[in-house]
Amino acid sequence: MEGAELAGKILSTWLMLVIGLILLPSAFGVSLGISEMYMKILVKTLEWATIRIEKGVSKESVLKNSASVGIIQRDESPMEKGLSGLRGRDFELSDVFYFSKKGLEAIVEDEVTQRFSSEELVSWNLLTRTNVNFHYISLRLTMVWVLGVLVRYCVLLPLRVTLAFIGISLLVLGTTLVGQLPDGSLKNWLSELVHLTCCRICVRALSGTIHYHNKQYRPQKGGICVANHTSPIDVLILTTDGCYAMVGQVHGGLMGIIQRAMVKACPHVWFERSEMKDRHLVTKRLKEHIADKKKLPILIFPEGTCINNTSVMMFKKGSFEIGGTIHPVAIKYNPQFGDAFWNSSKYNMVSYLLRMMTSWAIVCDVWYMPPMTREEGEDAVQFANRVKSAIAVQGGLTELPWDGGLKRAKVKDTFKEEQQKNYSKMIVGNGSL
Repeated sequence: MEGAELAGKILSTWLMLVIGLILLPSAFGVSLGISEMYMKILVKTLEWATIRIEKGVSKESVLKNSASVGIIQRDESPMEKGLSGLRGRDFELSDVFYFSKKGLEAIVEDEVTQRFSSEELVSWNLLTRTNVNFHYISLRLTMVWVLGVLVRYCVLLPLRVTLAFIGISLLVLGTTLVGQLPDGSLKNWLSELVHLTCCRICVRALSGTIHYHNKQYRPQKGGICVANHTSPIDVLILTTDGCYAMVGQVHGGLMGIIQRAMVKACPHVWFERSEMKDRHLVTKRLKEHIADKKKLPILIFPEGTCINNTSVMMFKKGSFEIGGTIHPVAIKYNPQFGDAFWNSSKYNMVSYLLRMMTSWAIVCDVWYMPPMTREEGEDAVQFANRVKSAIAVQGGLTELPWDGGLKRAKVKDTFKEEQQKNYSKMIVGNGSL
């Protein structure tokens, strides 16, 4: 009995500390300074570790590690210029060398697949998963790493799991209760309050530190918010500062329970798998949503998949065909404290969440940008590319024309045919045919 009483006291004390020091402040959107103090200590520790690593690693190793980020120095000149030094005016067999060179470059290091692996770090951040290029350096650094493992797995992980459980439970319970109320301003206000409160708790469960910029451009009701996509927690990051109507596919399991509870309190747009393939049905439902200026702005990630926090890939045009005002948002994570990128082809959701909850923290910047509308004579593809370029510039991301669907699918024949057509035009233009 004494052991049970002791365990009960420890558990009750733990819950009181969690509720009093973290849960209630996060619910009201205030900070007691604990997170700020933790981040200051963490920054100082990582700076010290960086200095120790630089002293202990030879210059040759540093050069080797820095070179591993980019293996190939590419020639980005167009095909016409690349072939000009190998051929005359007519067809030449030496043209094969140009295409062979481009093919070998793509095999060794192409622009697409490297966007679906974790971002390279300049220096080790004392996480085992990023210790690829750094080995034993000193006893002092090893002891700090061991202490960090104990803190992350024995202190932070239980705390974060507790907060996540409370946040998700309150979200399901709160939205279910609010969903029983009749439609009206009271229901909308309570729904937004529940969503904001629970998302703030869940962000605290990741030791999230978010810096919002240009808040005067926050998405307004009746509009469409589009953002680059790095992680499933992008939704939490944005919803901590404002509510959105989410668009997505219906899931099963725990995610399905959360979706069914949320849609009772807020007009989220969930689709069955069969409906997602029907573009006309999806477009119709989205147009009906934005036509009501009292409804929350729709949150859409036009890339359709997670990219590794270094680039922005092709935006699907569907989000830009339905009309309305587009509110671009750029999200950029700081990989020094934890890797937010979800490589769904390598990790399932449980493994990903475990990696997130055993990271030091999730630190990111969010830039709200001026609203954009489709210009006269501009089609959906051109509009999507213009919005994508603006997000890439604001977030300091590399802009790529490739479809994120190449993460799981093969290159479309149209891409190959386009290169073949360009080469044919060169031959025909030179009078070879």
